[in-house]
Amino acid sequence: MTYPPSTSIVVEDVTKSFTLRYHRTLKQMAVAKMRGQEISNEFNALDGVSFTVEQGESIGLMGLNGSGKSTLLKLINGVMRPDGGQVLTRGRISGLIATGAGFHPQLTGRENVFLNAAVLGMSDAETRRKFDAIADFADLGKFLDSPVGHYSSGMTARLGFAVAIHVDSDIFLADEVLAVGDKPFKKKCLEKMQEIRDGGRTLFYVSHAAGSVRRMCDRVLVLEKGKLAFDGGVDEGIKFVKYDGGPDEEETAEDEDQGI
Repeated sequence: MTYPPSTSIVVEDVTKSFTLRYHRTLKQMAVAKMRGQEISNEFNALDGVSFTVEQGESIGLMGLNGSGKSTLLKLINGVMRPDGGQVLTRGRISGLIATGAGFHPQLTGRENVFLNAAVLGMSDAETRRKFDAIADFADLGKFLDSPVGHYSSGMTARLGFAVAIHVDSDIFLADEVLAVGDKPFKKKCLEKMQEIRDGGRTLFYVSHAAGSVRRMCDRVLVLEKGKLAFDGGVDEGIKFVKYDGGPDEEETAEDEDQGI
């Protein structure tokens, strides 16, 4: 099927399966088999998921833990391939789909900026040109020249997001990017993602926080046990997944009241 130039992402009848193993060693597996116990089980992380995203849309991807959200983002990003169906994207993809992904723990933050930028498709010259802006956004101070293996999860998220947000991309993916970090960092992240949205790029944002989804998105997809259970308006999607009025909503509302 041919899709119009305005189409950014196509997910068509996508299935992704994983094998859950109950025992770690061959001895444990052999004993379990002798006892007639299951040694593994295959499950569908995604099961027949289909949707289309137009260029410039801001999509909020919601659902309970284990519903398949991160798996879907990895398929869109090209980190994994579907077992069934197809995923099509148009243009360069950037974003933060896992804290610390693409970082080497023994290299410094400075060295990892160049490594991670290369993984995301930036040339060395482009990275050098944007390095000061990346370092300023990450705001790690002297820790920029310390090994990333010594960083906290919040510091790693700062560096990862700082690199990803400075990639010139057509699609930006963010998986729970606001789950770590302090309020000033979350504020900077939201402001940058709003710039992305307002600049006409496609935004795919995974979050449990209803307030930030309302601010950032114009459409919500909800996954339930690997299936697409809802595709529609933001308020309706939040009510469908029953996040409205929860702790994350209250925190985000408080932040907005304070201008964060």
